[in-house]
Order: sequence, then C-alpha cells, then structure tokens
Amino acid sequence: MRAGLRGLYAITDPRLTPGEAMFAAVEAALRGGARILQYRNKAADGATRLREAGRLSRLCRAHGALFLVNDDPALAQAVGAHGVHLGRDDPDVARARDLLGPEGIVGVSCYNELERARAAAAAGADYVAFGRFFPSHTKPEAVQAHPDLIRRAKAELGLPVVAIGGITPENGRTLIEAGADMLAVIHGLFGQPDVEAQAARYARLFESPPGS
Repeated sequence: MRAGLRGLYAITDPRLTPGEAMFAAVEAALRGGARILQYRNKAADGATRLREAGRLSRLCRAHGALFLVNDDPALAQAVGAHGVHLGRDDPDVARARDLLGPEGIVGVSCYNELERARAAAAAGADYVAFGRFFPSHTKPEAVQAHPDLIRRAKAELGLPVVAIGGITPENGRTLIEAGADMLAVIHGLFGQPDVEAQAARYARLFESPPGS
C-alpha cells in the first residue's frame, strides 16, 4: 500500500467553509487527525484555485498529511500536491500519471461499479473510491453502494479503498471492518461546530485493527 493512504480523508467544500474560513477549518481537521486532504472547489476561477490549492498544499505538508487536488492534474502539479483524485468526466489515469510522475498519487471515483475499479487498477490507479454508503448531505442523489463492494475490491484488486457518502463516527467503523482504508468526509466533518474534535472522533476509528 502507498504510504499514508489510511485514515480520515477530508474533502473541502466552499459552501461549508467559504473563503478564509476554509483554511482555519482545514487546519483544525489536520490537528484533529485528518491524514489526507482533497481540495475540491469546482466554482472558483483558475487564479483562486491556484492560490487556495497552494496554501493548502503548504498547510498539509506542515502537518505531515497528504494533499490531493480534485479533477485537475495540472493544478496538482503546479502546487506540488501529492496527487489528484479523478471522477467520471475528468482526465484519465494515464494523463494524470504523465503530469505527476511515478510518485504522484492518482485516485479514482468508482461509485458502485466494481468494473470501473478494475479498469482504474489496470490503468495504474493508486486507490479506488466507492460510495455513497449512507444518505449524503453533499450528494443526496449519488448512487448507493454496499459494504460488500469494498470486500470484493480489496480481495480482487489489492488497492487501498476509500469509502465516501454520509459517513459519521457512529457508522464508519462498519466500513473499516469491510476493508476501507480511508473514510472520506465532507459535511460530517466541515459541517460540524467543532471540526478538530470531530476529526479526532473519526481518527480514533483507525486506532484498532478491523474486527477488534
């Protein structure tokens, strides 16, 4: 497994933490134990995305966390991110790999599709992501995935797996027990009044091995 691809995987949302509030919220999440941060801001202009991503990249490095950019391998390269996360309509794994090199992390959203995960693995992805697993504030229309999908992907692909969608400190343990290496959270973290304390609750889910 790629070093660092385990733990709480925080994803920014400008609707929850707009402007300067985002940086304070991200720092709180990192203090609380987030190990991976994905910068996601589809509405901002290019200059804003470059500025925000660069600042977040530096912040993650200061805290020893991985920093990934959503959708945009070129932006990830420009700010020295550790990698990129790709969805259905984004550049393919090969293009991202060309820009980021062999050490760059490339993750792929696979929704509830094991076949898409197989294709991502064959193309050289470093991790695959499935979800939503529970009702989601951020994407209520997202397709439903079942924890058995995580078990099958782990057994067949041997790649780290991210679970996303409506995950809370109360329900996340079941996904780790199914084999999830990372729990990706947006509203469940940044929509809470005390982001640092909430991050710590998620982080504690990873302190004991699955099944214990």
